[in-house]
Amino acid sequence: MKFVDTETLRIAHLDDGPADGWPVVLSHGFPYDVHTFEEVVPILVEAGARVVRPYCRGFGATRFHNDAVPRSGQQVARALDLIQLVEGLQLHKPILGGFDWGGNASCVAAALWPDRVSGLVSYAGYDVIDIGQQRQPLDPHLERVCWYQHLFQTERGRDCLNNNRRDLCRMLWHEWSPGWTFEDATYERSAAAFDNPDFVDVVIHCYRWMFGLADGEAKHRPLEDKLATKPPITAPAVTLDGTMDPLKPGGTSDHAPLFAGRHEHRSVPAGHNLPQEAPDAFAEAVIKVHGWLA
Repeated sequence: MKFVDTETLRIAHLDDGPADGWPVVLSHGFPYDVHTFEEVVPILVEAGARVVRPYCRGFGATRFHNDAVPRSGQQVARALDLIQLVEGLQLHKPILGGFDWGGNASCVAAALWPDRVSGLVSYAGYDVIDIGQQRQPLDPHLERVCWYQHLFQTERGRDCLNNNRRDLCRMLWHEWSPGWTFEDATYERSAAAFDNPDFVDVVIHCYRWMFGLADGEAKHRPLEDKLATKPPITAPAVTLDGTMDPLKPGGTSDHAPLFAGRHEHRSVPAGHNLPQEAPDAFAEAVIKVHGWLA
């Protein structure tokens, strides 16, 4: 494991492949960790990539520099972590890839800092959080699937996550990937990342901020306002959907107009944790984007 210091964090990350390989940054979601991409990485390294996998703020060995830094989970903060990681490692315009929180952060980074990114692989299309839309109710079936988001709005929910994080997160793994059978050791390897002392604070803030019930950082307001206009992503992009993902019923192919560069959308027979359920498909999407850039 390696570390790089940014403005607010000491980001723990794994770094695989040749130092002069074409750079890729793969970002995990909640409640997962860098091992989501364990089978993706060898395929990319074989294709000549240098693959960096950071632990998101609140996960693994990533730490805030001091107690004064807000334990924010808002999208601009997490996207800025990626951009500052790229700067700290002196990566030249990497391809960003991710899913869940990691897909969100990668899309936000590509939308706000297009000159720092050469390409994008995003699970769930244009995965940028629209706070205004989040205030509107979803179909009752989907509201039921999102029970954890409602739970996290309460202090009772905070205590539930704090006291039962492994059991709660294991439930989400099962519910979101109904066709995937994973071993206990696979889950425990990732669940160790949830023991981070900031895990609960960052997760709770993320979902309360998404609901418009917690403030974001004032310094990020201009960038959040820009995201609210839905700026198109200009970097070449492959977007992916899992056909068995209960969080994304119907998929996200209708997001295509929000991609202004070369774009391809694919549906894969998998659940929410697509990189771990279908690593070949995720890796092939990254290689496809790299091929467009050659």
